[in-house]
Amino acid sequence: MTMADNNRFENGDWVHGRSKDGELIQGYVETVDSHKEMLQVNVVDSDNEKAIGKSIWIQNKRAEKLPEITGRNESELLALIDLALLFKDEQWFKELSAKLLSIKKIQEVPIKKTEYLISGNRIRNFDAKR
Repeated sequence: MTMADNNRFENGDWVHGRSKDGELIQGYVETVDSHKEMLQVNVVDSDNEKAIGKSIWIQNKRAEKLPEITGRNESELLALIDLALLFKDEQWFKELSAKLLSIKKIQEVPIKKTEYLISGNRIRNFDAKR
Protein backbone atom coordinates (compact mmCIF):
# COMPACT_ATOMS: atom_id res chain seq x y z
CA MET A 1 0.00 0.00 0.00
CA THR A 2 1.56 3.30 -1.04
CA MET A 3 1.06 6.63 0.66
CA ALA A 4 -1.09 7.92 -2.21
CA ASP A 5 -3.39 4.88 -2.08
CA ASN A 6 -3.97 5.17 1.64
CA ASN A 7 -6.13 8.30 1.88
CA ARG A 8 -9.02 7.15 4.06
CA PHE A 9 -8.17 8.60 7.45
CA GLU A 10 -10.19 9.02 10.62
CA ASN A 11 -9.61 10.93 13.82
CA GLY A 12 -7.40 8.88 16.12
CA ASP A 13 -5.60 6.97 13.35
CA TRP A 14 -1.87 6.60 13.96
CA VAL A 15 0.10 7.74 10.93
CA HIS A 16 3.62 8.43 9.73
CA GLY A 17 4.72 10.61 6.87
CA ARG A 18 6.47 13.81 5.89
CA SER A 19 5.66 17.41 6.67
CA LYS A 20 5.70 20.08 3.96
CA ASP A 21 9.31 20.79 5.00
CA GLY A 22 10.27 17.11 4.55
CA GLU A 23 10.46 16.23 8.26
CA LEU A 24 9.66 12.64 9.15
CA ILE A 25 6.75 12.60 11.56
CA GLN A 26 4.72 10.04 13.46
CA GLY A 27 1.58 10.78 15.43
CA TYR A 28 -2.16 10.53 15.53
CA VAL A 29 -4.81 12.28 13.44
CA GLU A 30 -6.70 15.03 15.28
CA THR A 31 -8.65 16.44 12.34
CA VAL A 32 -9.44 15.24 8.82
CA ASP A 33 -10.19 17.87 6.17
CA SER A 34 -11.33 15.66 3.30
CA HIS A 35 -12.22 18.70 1.14
CA LYS A 36 -8.60 19.93 1.14
CA GLU A 37 -7.18 16.40 1.55
CA MET A 38 -5.27 17.46 4.66
CA LEU A 39 -4.72 15.96 8.09
CA GLN A 40 -3.98 17.68 11.35
CA VAL A 41 -1.53 15.37 13.14
CA ASN A 42 -0.37 15.58 16.74
CA VAL A 43 3.32 14.72 16.40
CA VAL A 44 4.66 12.26 18.98
CA ASP A 45 7.93 11.46 17.17
CA SER A 46 9.93 13.27 14.51
CA ASP A 47 13.45 13.77 13.21
CA ASN A 48 12.87 17.43 14.13
CA GLU A 49 12.61 17.50 17.93
CA LYS A 50 10.90 20.93 17.82
CA ALA A 51 7.89 19.35 16.06
CA ILE A 52 7.27 16.79 18.84
CA GLY A 53 4.17 17.62 20.86
CA LYS A 54 2.83 20.05 18.25
CA SER A 55 -0.08 19.71 15.84
CA ILE A 56 0.79 20.17 12.18
CA TRP A 57 -1.15 19.94 8.93
CA ILE A 58 0.08 17.51 6.29
CA GLN A 59 -1.32 16.39 2.95
CA ASN A 60 -3.10 13.02 2.87
CA LYS A 61 -0.77 11.84 0.12
CA ARG A 62 2.24 12.46 2.39
CA ALA A 63 0.84 10.24 5.17
CA GLU A 64 0.28 6.54 5.68
CA LYS A 65 -1.63 4.74 8.40
CA LEU A 66 0.47 2.73 10.79
CA PRO A 67 -0.59 -0.89 11.13
CA GLU A 68 -2.72 -1.58 14.16
CA ILE A 69 -0.98 -3.90 16.56
CA THR A 70 -3.32 -5.89 18.74
CA GLY A 71 -1.01 -8.17 20.68
CA ARG A 72 0.84 -6.00 23.15
CA ASN A 73 2.83 -6.96 26.19
CA GLU A 74 2.42 -5.40 29.60
CA SER A 75 5.30 -2.91 29.32
CA GLU A 76 4.02 -1.61 25.95
CA LEU A 77 0.53 -1.16 27.38
CA LEU A 78 1.89 0.72 30.40
CA ALA A 79 3.79 3.08 28.09
CA LEU A 80 0.66 3.67 26.00
CA ILE A 81 -1.39 4.27 29.16
CA ASP A 82 1.15 6.96 30.09
CA LEU A 83 0.62 8.53 26.65
CA ALA A 84 -3.16 8.40 27.06
CA LEU A 85 -2.84 10.16 30.41
CA LEU A 86 -0.45 12.73 28.95
CA PHE A 87 -2.92 13.53 26.16
CA LYS A 88 -5.92 13.31 28.53
CA ASP A 89 -7.61 10.78 26.24
CA GLU A 90 -10.05 9.10 28.62
CA GLN A 91 -11.53 6.65 26.09
CA TRP A 92 -8.11 5.42 24.98
CA PHE A 93 -7.02 5.14 28.64
CA LYS A 94 -10.05 2.94 29.40
CA GLU A 95 -9.41 0.72 26.34
CA LEU A 96 -5.74 0.25 27.24
CA SER A 97 -6.54 -0.39 30.90
CA ALA A 98 -9.04 -3.09 29.91
CA LYS A 99 -6.41 -4.76 27.69
CA LEU A 100 -3.88 -4.62 30.53
CA LEU A 101 -6.37 -6.19 32.93
CA SER A 102 -7.11 -9.01 30.48
CA ILE A 103 -3.37 -9.71 30.06
CA LYS A 104 -2.91 -9.84 33.84
CA LYS A 105 -5.83 -12.29 34.17
CA ILE A 106 -4.29 -14.56 31.53
CA GLN A 107 -0.96 -14.48 33.37
CA GLU A 108 -2.67 -15.59 36.61
CA VAL A 109 -3.76 -18.92 35.10
CA PRO A 110 -1.58 -21.56 36.76
CA ILE A 111 0.50 -23.63 34.36
CA LYS A 112 1.99 -26.95 35.35
CA LYS A 113 5.69 -27.03 34.60
CA THR A 114 5.43 -30.68 33.64
CA GLU A 115 3.34 -29.73 30.60
CA TYR A 116 6.41 -28.08 29.08
CA LEU A 117 9.19 -30.39 30.20
CA ILE A 118 10.60 -32.73 27.58
CA SER A 119 11.47 -36.10 29.01
CA GLY A 120 14.82 -37.60 28.14
CA ASN A 121 17.46 -36.38 25.79
CA ARG A 122 15.98 -35.22 22.49
CA ILE A 123 19.21 -35.86 20.61
CA ARG A 124 19.48 -39.42 21.93
CA ASN A 125 15.95 -40.12 20.65
CA PHE A 126 16.88 -39.01 17.15
CA ASP A 127 17.68 -41.91 14.86
CA ALA A 128 19.58 -40.82 11.73
CA LYS A 129 19.03 -44.20 10.02
CA ARG A 130 15.27 -43.73 9.65
